[in-house]
Amino acid sequence: MINQSPIRLIIHTQYYPPEIGAPQNRLSELANELANHGVEVIVLTAMPNYPLGKIYPGYGGLFRIEYHNKIRIIRCAIIPSQKASFLPRLVNYFSFVIFSLIIGFLKLPKSDYLLTESPPLFLGITGYLLSKLKNAQWIFNVSDLWPQSAVELGVIESSSFAFRVSSKLEALFYKHAWLVTGQSKAIIENIRSRFPETNLYHLSNGVDTTAFLELIPEEHPITKIVYAGLHGMAQGLDQIVEAAHVLRKEPVEFVLVGDGPEKQNLIRLKDERQIQNISFKDPVFKADIPQILSMADVIFVPLKIQLTGAVPSKLYEAMASAKPVILMAGDEAAEIVNNAHCGIVIQPGDVSGLVEAIKILAFNRKLRLEMGMAGRIYVDEHFNRRMIAGRFYEMLIDQFQGEL
Repeated sequence: MINQSPIRLIIHTQYYPPEIGAPQNRLSELANELANHGVEVIVLTAMPNYPLGKIYPGYGGLFRIEYHNKIRIIRCAIIPSQKASFLPRLVNYFSFVIFSLIIGFLKLPKSDYLLTESPPLFLGITGYLLSKLKNAQWIFNVSDLWPQSAVELGVIESSSFAFRVSSKLEALFYKHAWLVTGQSKAIIENIRSRFPETNLYHLSNGVDTTAFLELIPEEHPITKIVYAGLHGMAQGLDQIVEAAHVLRKEPVEFVLVGDGPEKQNLIRLKDERQIQNISFKDPVFKADIPQILSMADVIFVPLKIQLTGAVPSKLYEAMASAKPVILMAGDEAAEIVNNAHCGIVIQPGDVSGLVEAIKILAFNRKLRLEMGMAGRIYVDEHFNRRMIAGRFYEMLIDQFQGEL
């Protein structure tokens, strides 16, 4: 029996389906699960444009309203861009900051809670103002630590004006948010160490394990290594292109599924080095990801460098698909893989270590099956998205009833 709830929640995010990506999947599934608990969910988001850098066909104009699975979605204008450079991204971010403030003020009803997704960090400006205008408790959801991650990626310098302004905004948002949620334990601990007065909640990422196929792959002579996701700066997919070149004479095939600002550079690198054992596929919708991963023998989950608090969402999908993982990351993500015994952990940048990990798994089918099943069991017990959303709902309803 689904509990009926008096709560109205606004999810305020630049990214949402039909776009493809980690925040889109995470927030849409959270919205659906909360709606199943009886929460009235309204999403304020942009016209879909990411990662193509152009508005999707059938969308456009200043705003539009649509409904999906009991959820009202209010979409507003944005200036799209696929460029990774700082200025075009800034224009992209601030166009949604401005348009979502205007459309949100005009179209959103009074609400109990308003959850703003960061990054982009600047969206907190609109989230804070709208929470005041709509009499809502403001939840600031941190999926990546900005501006710290921007410095670690080399996007901005720690001595720059942009960093100083962003740091002041970050502190301001933490101070004025009713609740700050973080998707990893490391994000929560980082914020707590710098802002001990902040009210914090670990709203973990996860996966709907019921959507994934538990198939035992057929034995065949070529081991297929699959990456499915964004081809961006943070992923460091040049590492797998390099590994493919080293392993060009081995019975190993690499498949990269998705799109993003780095995809053309990766294809150019492949062509320049005449690498034949790697292929690039178009992005697929979220509903098709389980089928794509079911055809893999090994799933690759990389980071270019270890970003503070980062746990790639693709890790949970790989584990749910019952496939072994090669993780190029450290900290909390590595801890999950090691605790689950579901794969091999390599530090970002260690291409020789990546090559050796691929060799180990490529030629040991029994080990692949054991690691895959261990990951499936672990993710179902610890990172089931329905369980995570249910706990978040209980926290919200307890707070709401306590204030009546």
